[in-house]
Amino acid sequence: MRIGLISDIHGNLVALETVLRELEREHTDQVICLGDVGTSGPQPHEVIERLSELKCHVILGNTDAWLLTPPVALKTDSENRRATYEINAWCAKQLSPEDRGYIQTFAPTLTFPLDEGRTLMCYHGSPRSFDDVITATTPDVEVTQMMEGYSATIFVGGHTHIQMLRRYEDAHLVNVGSVGLPGANPMNHHVHWAEYGVLTVEDGRLSIDLQRTPLDMAALLEAGTNSDMPHIELWTQKWEGT
Repeated sequence: MRIGLISDIHGNLVALETVLRELEREHTDQVICLGDVGTSGPQPHEVIERLSELKCHVILGNTDAWLLTPPVALKTDSENRRATYEINAWCAKQLSPEDRGYIQTFAPTLTFPLDEGRTLMCYHGSPRSFDDVITATTPDVEVTQMMEGYSATIFVGGHTHIQMLRRYEDAHLVNVGSVGLPGANPMNHHVHWAEYGVLTVEDGRLSIDLQRTPLDMAALLEAGTNSDMPHIELWTQKWEGT
């Protein structure tokens, strides 16, 4: 069994299609998406429609919830924060009633059986909350609070946009990074690839591969400039450069 794990697509259909082609070449049996599918990018409807066609499991991310109830900019917000609100409000307006209905089917968590009693637990930030942050340096005591009441062989999430594999007690914690906006601080600073993961279970062996694949930058930037997303220059600046 081979499971493709994707997360944080953020309205980037070019990156999503690139990763899906890679997963097809990897001969994955199914795909699980770990949330944050439609905000912050120029193709929110197209991404959600494509995921719906895949009929894959999708976890609810924090910005997926925003799409259903878009935040409102405040006068006290910084210029960049107000721009983010305006971009997300635009993304929400691009969605069809079918898109919204589909987002409402996203689950907060998913426990997926593997073999020999082993399980995969999927979430966005943590099993406790899609807003939680787990990094390579998060103290075990904090991770324990986020994992209270949950058990699995593999815990996998997204949210941080940074790939990670770390040991936690008898389990492994995995972050597969971001399909549509990899990296952080600043998020996606001159990154020209998409990220994903592949979980393989075969003959009692279990392996986790964290992958990167290059993107067609001309096609990606064209998709952005051809949209009417506000503040599109903030999005294209994340990709341009070396």
